[in-house]
Amino acid sequence: MTSAPIRISLQAARRLAVTKQHLAGKRPGRATAERIVETVRDLPYVQWDPVSVVAPSHILSLWARVGSFRLAELDRLLWTERRLLQHWIPFASVVATEDYPVYSSLMRRYPESLSDSWGAQRVRARAFLAKHAELRRRVLADLQGGPMQLTQFSDHARTKRVAGDWEPSSAVSEMLWHLLMSGEVMVVGHAGNQNLWGLPDAFLPSWVNREVLSEEEADLEAAQRALRGLGVSTAKEIHYYFIRGCYRDIRSTLETLVADSRVHRVGIEGLADRDERFVHADDVALLDDLTRGKFSPRIAVLPPFDNMIYNQARGRRLFTFDYVREQFLPKARRRFGMWVLPILRGERLIGRMDARLDKPARRLRVNALFAEPGAPTAPAVATAIREELDRLAAFLGADSVAFASKVPSIWKRGLV
Repeated sequence: MTSAPIRISLQAARRLAVTKQHLAGKRPGRATAERIVETVRDLPYVQWDPVSVVAPSHILSLWARVGSFRLAELDRLLWTERRLLQHWIPFASVVATEDYPVYSSLMRRYPESLSDSWGAQRVRARAFLAKHAELRRRVLADLQGGPMQLTQFSDHARTKRVAGDWEPSSAVSEMLWHLLMSGEVMVVGHAGNQNLWGLPDAFLPSWVNREVLSEEEADLEAAQRALRGLGVSTAKEIHYYFIRGCYRDIRSTLETLVADSRVHRVGIEGLADRDERFVHADDVALLDDLTRGKFSPRIAVLPPFDNMIYNQARGRRLFTFDYVREQFLPKARRRFGMWVLPILRGERLIGRMDARLDKPARRLRVNALFAEPGAPTAPAVATAIREELDRLAAFLGADSVAFASKVPSIWKRGLV
């Protein structure tokens, strides 16, 4: 018999989501390597984006959660100790190496591991790999001599760069994508903004778990990792969060987890939609604590590709926050700016800002700051935002924060 859903408030659901995203509790100071790895594992990814208007998105996502850290420490974890990996899920992300069995399961089945939600991508991948079998052989042969940048491959024919791409497009760049997804190559470092490509046998440490998971086992594990990162979530949100587009049947997977009591259904009071939600059994006790008020809020500044705002529909439903990445819109259609960073306070997204790091002047410039409808007006809120921006500036090597005229009147006294 199916048990009744756990009934919780919208506030508790939001607080669980924020807590599971490592965005609640005491503001962290300087991060250790262990804290960085633990955070990535729990999320269980941080989207990689090299665009540095303020700082690369993955750097800001980590900073918001772990506090200040040396960029060399992250490089060491990625490229020397290899406790973290850069992988595509299907977007470039920092992931925990200990999760390799989940990725390996998808790799072994690629491109059949792509679900129907990928549309014709699976068919295109099959056709490309069949047509370019000889190119595949040559690319892998080139890498026998060691890591290489895209432009160093003998078959690479430089073509016009596509807007938004790191590297020029070519048959070799497309082949490297397919080989990455099938586990035959890996990103093993960077040279500027170019990936260094290498062979897994030469890069993966000997301690990596090479357990072979079945399709069902991989789906069950991935769904649990996603749910623990989200807190309370629908099947669609899990499918979109991690591992996007690769579940055979996410609803069937969740039914199996519910039957095994590893996952429970949740009903959120006052949230009028038809999608049922779930919580992991490991988080029920935490949810009880949060319901009783055991929650420690803080301010966090989030980048455009942060895990908290990965899904526009979830942001609207769960947080009443409509976030659009306006860098992809024509200038005339932008409401808030080109590179907009949401501001989280406790379980609410209370504002957003358009900012830019002025490296020559060593100044974090806030071009515009906006308060959300109903944002708190207490002087302490503005003070906390200012303190967080001062910390961000210091982390980025800036000496000061400069505000333009677009500052909410409710916060102006505490900000400027």
